[in-house]
Amino acid sequence: MKGKHRVVVSTKRLKYDFELRRNLTIIRGDSATGKTTLIDMIQDYVNNPSGTPVELICDKKCFVLEGALWKEQLSGISDSIIFIDEGNEFIKTEEFAGKIQKTDNYYVIASRESLPSLPYSVEEIYGIKTSGKYGTLKQSYHEFYRIYGADTYKGSVNPEIVITEDSNSGYQFFEHVCKDNGLKCETLNGKSNVFHYLNVHKNEKMLVIADGAAFGSEIDKVLRLIEKRENIALYLPESFEWLILSAGILKNSFVDKILDDPSEYVECKEYFSWERFFTAVLIERPIGV
Repeated sequence: MKGKHRVVVSTKRLKYDFELRRNLTIIRGDSATGKTTLIDMIQDYVNNPSGTPVELICDKKCFVLEGALWKEQLSGISDSIIFIDEGNEFIKTEEFAGKIQKTDNYYVIASRESLPSLPYSVEEIYGIKTSGKYGTLKQSYHEFYRIYGADTYKGSVNPEIVITEDSNSGYQFFEHVCKDNGLKCETLNGKSNVFHYLNVHKNEKMLVIADGAAFGSEIDKVLRLIEKRENIALYLPESFEWLILSAGILKNSFVDKILDDPSEYVECKEYFSWERFFTAVLIERPIGV
């Protein structure tokens, strides 16, 4: 599956209307914010579409995955949108992450906890808010809002050290840039080490660069740690490969189309994250072609 898919779930009193653009979407929020209500409504529709007050409109089939038989349920679902409520412990396991990697489904997971085994984007973590769009009616309208990635700092950043999550080509590139500018550059060899490093090195003025396409499980605790520390800047491009493609080095109209709307090109069964997809584009599209 690829592309954007709009989901509208409603009764006479409630309406959810949102669009999915990646295979992994995380819904956050405290109790009573509407996460479980949304998934329960979808389950009601799936169980009895002709006898429920719930209406579901989507160009793809929608299902709810739950309980001890989740693997058996998952094996019979393809080319669909799968919703999973928090409380299902399997979403935290490596087994679950491995099972869904080669499927052609999109997944919407409600969870207040981070899920480090899944490479989800900081841009695909959402909360649910109630809108006044239907203020004169009895129906309550719910919509998703992006928790991270909406605000960007546009001022100058003058670090003493640059920290990269990447230990490969990204680190090599930034190490050379830093050397030319008299800066130190270190690699942390993985996203899970960023929080620990920042917690230990509290006084250094630093720029942290990580792949936003897979940093979703770390973003909350990292932001909480640095929210009052003006000596740290966080830069989260999709990936290093995305940076190269966006720099205009590849003079290719097809690459430009991909960058304008990646969701229309990322087949989730082949590329579990956009990070992998941009790596493939960079390798398969030679410079100047």
